[in-house]
Amino acid sequence: MNANAQPRPGMRPLAFAAMRIEDLDEVVAIEKAVYSHPWTHGNFVDSIQSGYQCWVLRDAEQVLLGYFFMMQALDEAHLLNISVREDVQRQGIGKMLLDQVCMLARRLQMQSVLLEVRPSNTRAIAIYQRYGFAEIGRRRDYYPAAGDKREEAIVMRLPL
Repeated sequence: MNANAQPRPGMRPLAFAAMRIEDLDEVVAIEKAVYSHPWTHGNFVDSIQSGYQCWVLRDAEQVLLGYFFMMQALDEAHLLNISVREDVQRQGIGKMLLDQVCMLARRLQMQSVLLEVRPSNTRAIAIYQRYGFAEIGRRRDYYPAAGDKREEAIVMRLPL
């Protein structure tokens, strides 16, 4: 599936493509720029090699704008990671990525999309809520945090 994304007016044409190992240097660079505790190169390689749905979104000049990793578990899609390059945030890229996640999950006959998010990531929580995700629980000490501490995760679900 190499679907064209519909950018907001004035933006260049965008296209989704299945992630390749060759994309990982760019993916890791974005990951390190946008997260306090980023995934490692090995985490990304493992996800690709495990057969997860791993997708990138690029513009017409092939600049990587964002990506996501989604795992199938029975009839539920688990969104493991979704990221937008810092300098193009707040331009609708995150919504395009979520649209692609949901389209792909429906195509795979999933009944819902599940994700975890840090309570401190208020921007992401607001995006997910606007999209229709609802909190269904919490996971204690889920994420690493500063000072060798842990942060809980908010578990959110979107029925499809």
